[in-house]
Amino acid sequence: MSSRAPAGGKSCPICGKPAAPDHRPFCSTRCADVDLNRWLSGAYRVETDEPPSDATSSLQEGEEASGQAPRRFL
Repeated sequence: MSSRAPAGGKSCPICGKPAAPDHRPFCSTRCADVDLNRWLSGAYRVETDEPPSDATSSLQEGEEASGQAPRRFL
């Protein structure tokens, strides 16, 4: 017997096991965390037609111009 969900049923997008109601659409907290990590690390991306923004570089220039050291978080 397979641990995968039937073709018509909902399955976890990470491991393919049947989705649990408490963690829908995932089967567990672990698979939900794996998915979140993929989003945060940039493994998943939403494609767009917009060019990359220079918000990061203009923010850094503004900090340097104001004489403040950039804040770094660990």
